[in-house]
Amino acid sequence: MKWFSELYEAIIDTPLEPWLETLPSQLASWSKTAKHGEFDKWCRLLAKLPQTQPSKVDLDTSVTIGSEQDIDTYTKKQITGLLKQFMPWRKGPFNLHGIHIDTEWRSDWKWERVLPHITSLKDRNVLDVGCGSGYHMWRMLGHQPQRVIGIDPTQLFLIQFQAIKHFLPDPRIHFAPVGIEHMPQLKAFDTVFSMGVLYHRKDALTFITQLKDQLRTGGELILETLVVDGDKHTVLLAPERYAQMRNVWFLPSSSALICWLERLGFKNVRCVDENVTSLEEQRATEWMTNQSLVDFLDKSDTSKTIEGFPAPKRAVIVATKA
Repeated sequence: MKWFSELYEAIIDTPLEPWLETLPSQLASWSKTAKHGEFDKWCRLLAKLPQTQPSKVDLDTSVTIGSEQDIDTYTKKQITGLLKQFMPWRKGPFNLHGIHIDTEWRSDWKWERVLPHITSLKDRNVLDVGCGSGYHMWRMLGHQPQRVIGIDPTQLFLIQFQAIKHFLPDPRIHFAPVGIEHMPQLKAFDTVFSMGVLYHRKDALTFITQLKDQLRTGGELILETLVVDGDKHTVLLAPERYAQMRNVWFLPSSSALICWLERLGFKNVRCVDENVTSLEEQRATEWMTNQSLVDFLDKSDTSKTIEGFPAPKRAVIVATKA
């Protein structure tokens, strides 16, 4: 696919070039395997998106591409109708030529909490692990990295990313539909982000090691995940469901998570933010009409999930690879 050939070209003659020993064959195999039943339809719909010329781009304070004045009313309705075929939109928001994709998550709020605590991304090779639709990647791009690559095996997220990139085909930003467990130990990225992934992993320490294996010595890890209150010994092993999610495993305290990272060889490990997720930050919208956070909390006590556990609280940990 053209999407992937552009990625291959982008990493030739860079510290990431060793990835070409495995990535093309992986993605060739991926392209031949049975995909999501809607994938081919999504690709056909992508091809129908009209070409536009954005008069402005803002990746610094938002993800805004173009203005409403760039397109006529018919084109606006056409774009809106096509983008709604890619629902649910969970991470955002995006603004395309005046079309406001009001996603389930106010991911811009998370980005504003993270941004003050990270090293400059200018001229860096950046990896976003579990990047979703790519919202944070676009915000990273606003800080002038050499390149930013997101990985996520979810096919709908790939389609959503490509829909946004259709309107801003920047050669520095790419998406590969692979999991980190399928990546070689590149030890080449300057910055690795993992936001909202750790608690989905059965083996949390192996996952953190996989993140470390992508960083160069002195590289920076930004790890954002669900946590619980407690000391360095506190870890909640979720039962069958947590906030109605089936695929949640370990929720450590921030102190325990810091201990894990230090034990695995990171230095300068610190928790830079803790935040209880509010009903304003995660909610249903016309672009994500499924159940959301309000449906997963105890109706009489929103400080608890409907299973009786502490309501979702998220922490941001920043660390350096020794």
